[in-house]
Amino acid sequence: MSSLLILGAKSDIARAVAQQYAANGWDLLLAGRAINELDDLAKDLAIRHDIKVFLHEFDANDFDSHAAFVAKLPELPDGVITAIGYLGDQQQAENDWSETEQIMNQNLLGNVSVLNILANLFAERQSGFIIGISSVAGDRGRQKNYLYGAAKAGFSTYLSGLRNRLYQDKVHVLTVKPGFVNTQMTADMDLPQKLTAEPEQVAKAIYKAQQKNKNVLYSKGIWAWIMRIIRAIPEWQFKKMDL
Repeated sequence: MSSLLILGAKSDIARAVAQQYAANGWDLLLAGRAINELDDLAKDLAIRHDIKVFLHEFDANDFDSHAAFVAKLPELPDGVITAIGYLGDQQQAENDWSETEQIMNQNLLGNVSVLNILANLFAERQSGFIIGISSVAGDRGRQKNYLYGAAKAGFSTYLSGLRNRLYQDKVHVLTVKPGFVNTQMTADMDLPQKLTAEPEQVAKAIYKAQQKNKNVLYSKGIWAWIMRIIRAIPEWQFKKMDL
């Protein structure tokens, strides 16, 4: 039976991904901080879908622990998806380095640290897949969230390079770029309904894209067109816009 490692497994999108893959018969390794909070979900998925579900404590910020974390997994999974992320507070981060550091660590450095290890193991095995949840925010810097956007831009570039590197090793890399998603992280935002996806919609799209070896997935699909337009705006004009 195939197995999937889910990093940042407590997020709404990660939970939906767990349910999606479980429904298709995949064993799951759920990893995150205070991971025992997912004990009920793990038991439900295991019983409902007759699969194995393992819980693993994982701290994206503790880079030095990542090699030991991977080594202690009961098996090297067939694939990994990282849903590690932190929106952060842009205004606070402009004056507080610790908030900037948290944004960078959660959205970029923590992901890169653990994926480097898994990528090498997948390459040695000559099989596997890596799914990274980035964001449309990384497609162009905007004054309202450019630190978060910078971290996501870095992560998207990392995934692109990783995809190029691992192609010859038969390891596929999928970059996921959600737009607005109705989650706890966006609970305080007034989101436009037609542009906002539910976690279950994102999870279903991720599963289909992974099965088809897609390279980049925008969710909802309309965001691919929106960001194409935004990227096409000349810089002299873009810098004057309130975005």
